Amino acid sequence: MSKVKVIACSGIGKVFGLMTREATLQVTNNLQPEKAETVCLAHVVTGEADATAKVKGCTCITVDGCPALCSAKSVEHAGGIVKAKFRSVDEMRNHRGVDAGSATALTEDGWKIVDEFAEKIAAKVTELVEEEQNNG
Repeated sequence: MSKVKVIACSGIGKVFGLMTREATLQVTNNLQPEKAETVCLAHVVTGEADATAKVKGCTCITVDGCPALCSAKSVEHAGGIVKAKFRSVDEMRNHRGVDAGSATALTEDGWKIVDEFAEKIAAKVTELVEEEQNNG
């Protein structure tokens, strides 16, 4: 079985994009490196052959910063099988009034939120891997 692809939106200009990227990197580098990997969304969007080959027909989790769901839509368009969609804007609803930071730097509270967010994504990775092992 190939690794679950966790693909974050680029989200430039808003704290929500930074949160998606940091949560994705925590999952793929620290929490689930044996089970998950990331692919550059910009390469998927532009149709770069290696990136599209990595997602096509593979189990993917998308992590978007806003309701536009750019990552989810782009990955689906490239042939990825999106099994879960996360949005940092939804995560922030659980932390109303908290200053998570800016587009370029997270606050201490922002890092705590990203840690929680990454744990949720990592749990979904485990669930999807177990599901594939049980069905395959």
